[in-house]
Amino acid sequence: MTNLKIAADVIADQNDKRSSAHKADFAALGEKLARSNIDIEAITAKVADFFVAVPSWGVGTGGTRFARFPGPGEPRHIFDKLDDCSVIQQLTRATPTVSLHIPWDKADPKELKAKGDALGLGFDAMNSNTFSDAPDQAHSYKYGSLSHVDAATRAQAVEHNLECIELGNAIGARALTVWIGDGSNFPGQSNFTRQFERYLDSMRNIYKALPDDWRLFSEHKMYEPAFYSTVVQDWGTNYMIAQTLGEKAFCLVDLGHHAPNTNIEMIVARLIQFGKLGGFHFNDSKYGDDDLDAGSVEPYRLFLVFNELVDAEHRGVKGFNPAHMIDQSHNVTDPIESLIASANEIRRAYAQALLVDRLRLEGFQNENDALMATETLKHAYRTDVEPILAEARQRAGGAIDPIATYRASGYRTRVAAERPAIKGSSGGIV
Repeated sequence: MTNLKIAADVIADQNDKRSSAHKADFAALGEKLARSNIDIEAITAKVADFFVAVPSWGVGTGGTRFARFPGPGEPRHIFDKLDDCSVIQQLTRATPTVSLHIPWDKADPKELKAKGDALGLGFDAMNSNTFSDAPDQAHSYKYGSLSHVDAATRAQAVEHNLECIELGNAIGARALTVWIGDGSNFPGQSNFTRQFERYLDSMRNIYKALPDDWRLFSEHKMYEPAFYSTVVQDWGTNYMIAQTLGEKAFCLVDLGHHAPNTNIEMIVARLIQFGKLGGFHFNDSKYGDDDLDAGSVEPYRLFLVFNELVDAEHRGVKGFNPAHMIDQSHNVTDPIESLIASANEIRRAYAQALLVDRLRLEGFQNENDALMATETLKHAYRTDVEPILAEARQRAGGAIDPIATYRASGYRTRVAAERPAIKGSSGGIV
């Protein structure tokens, strides 16, 4: 990095305080894993090479339909957001790319690229927004965008997505994520079939504009803001979209966009099996699309998702290259701390999944030994892999304890003094 937001000596000093205990923990875990013929160095190397993109919108305080309570040092624009994202990368060494949301993050591509380069950041999938109206927009998305009954409104939504592709191509992105809020709130409000036909027609126009090396991710969501019906409401519809559009179209799985108790890991397995898993928006949920920190409520489910991903990696599935992105709303925490924690939890699930004895598991599955099969998974899940995560961070120049180091750096206090305070809003999601 050429423009560090946290002084290198702060990280070094914090690491020195924890170095002795960390070395002992890493050595002890290495000895334990060696008894199972697992090389801790091989696992650490894989973890160090696993990255997840942070969302530009995630470094700002989120909100609910009722209120938003901004925190100190809120980013004023995309360049402040990139500064905050660079802090997460500097400490975790797990988040080298940022996923932008247009039009909120719209800026001169040369300036965006220069800023990213200065901070050591690249750009991941672009995200379009046709679920809310932009200032001076000719046609409203109140009753839909890509599936709207009005052709001019659909054309406007398509053009916005093409603009996202053009900007993304200029800054080095290689994918476009399309999520829409289209649907209906009352029975009879929309014709389900014609509405979906209009959506597919719009998506075909977007798909045709993709550069050769790009992918298109369609994202399903069970509800909100359309509560009676949603155009892309589940993974089955999402799969049909990807199949209809072509080989560059894939399904994006957001962990919060499913009904409670849905077997998300099986959905992941199905999409892998049929070559249409595009990637993830990682978060967590208790009731629905809660956008909670990854691993904060259902860490075992996150592990089970990664068990399917590592299984595909282990089997050498052709063309297997899912995108990993975080998508969260931070209402009561420092957003930087939540994103640091989430990046850590995502890597933790990956490391645990790497510890699964796949030959032993397959043997129990073939013998129909349900108890020992599930115990094989739990044995890996119960293993404390924190020393591996800390070692991967430290070797790459990051922090052994990134949240403690972040707090010791005083970064939040510093930017709070530089950025004007924002008053809370009475309602509405930002």
